[in-house]
Amino acid sequence: MVGIVGYGAYLPRYRIKAETIARQWGADAEAIKRGLQLTEKTVPGQDEDTITISVEAARGAIQRAQIDPQEIGAVYIGSESHPYAVKPSGTVLIDALGIGPHVHVATNEFACKAGSEAMYVAYSHVKSGEMKYALGIGADTSQGAPGDALEYSASAGGAAFIMGTERVAAEILFTHSYTSDTPDFWRREGEFYPRHAGRFTGDPAYFKHIVGAGQALLEKSKLAPKDFTHAVFHMPNGKFPQEAGRRLGFTKQQLEFGWIVPLMGNTYSGSSPTGLAAILDVANPGDLIFMVSFGSGAGSDGFVYRVTEEIKAIKDRAPKVRSMLDNGKIYLDYGQYTKHRHKIKLNE
Repeated sequence: MVGIVGYGAYLPRYRIKAETIARQWGADAEAIKRGLQLTEKTVPGQDEDTITISVEAARGAIQRAQIDPQEIGAVYIGSESHPYAVKPSGTVLIDALGIGPHVHVATNEFACKAGSEAMYVAYSHVKSGEMKYALGIGADTSQGAPGDALEYSASAGGAAFIMGTERVAAEILFTHSYTSDTPDFWRREGEFYPRHAGRFTGDPAYFKHIVGAGQALLEKSKLAPKDFTHAVFHMPNGKFPQEAGRRLGFTKQQLEFGWIVPLMGNTYSGSSPTGLAAILDVANPGDLIFMVSFGSGAGSDGFVYRVTEEIKAIKDRAPKVRSMLDNGKIYLDYGQYTKHRHKIKLNE
């Protein structure tokens, strides 16, 4: 049995409402909320970035797994907002959490599926017998240009998963990836904000890859949508994952617990992994979970998980996603948001 032995998530306390952003640009807030199906998003503090988010999420994963950090043989952080272009994010994390130095560390980047990519590689290392435990993380402080549609959704947060073979809480039964050269979203070196191809990001990119990966995963597993208790997909907004689920044959009830985008926004590489963490927070032994990520450029990773009895022992050992979504929120006005989001200093 190979799968998740510990998981953790982290979401910043700071928030900005869709109405606040719309007011700044003279936009129709109700139309935007209705169109995107989200009301607010997380905002990183001035001292928060992909590394700090990853550290907090991984700390929760270690608390749940109750393992010696020295036994973790690999650490992979998937993100498209790594603080450094050259310095790896993972080296800071391993020192902060007491992992290593005998550990393989790598930075992953594949738009919004870099997190599931990190999880896939971590899982593969453990499955091959190369190491006892491996850590895969998806985290981002997402970018959205001022006034662009992305500004209403691009947010911050992430989740971490320790893969192992002992005391597995969610066994990975099947995986499948679906990839093509579809340039729907991109950011060249040196550019701060990404650009996107508008409506082209829908059917030719997001839906083609999620449905393609999802259908192949169902065929490979010989399972039907009705066999699953939960499903989660990448959440660029509130509408897309609901529509992806419908096209694959899943119900709104199956998506309910992982559909956290209305209060979180799109955490890019942390989106579907954080949705998975929210599901594990409420899952019961025997539940089957269907997950498909999406990353622009473009590709999807799919996983089928089977929850075990071990979930009852670990889920309460670290903060849960819903508690982070609902409690301790600090709302920002647009000026404060700009200061937080772009790390503007008062003396500049």
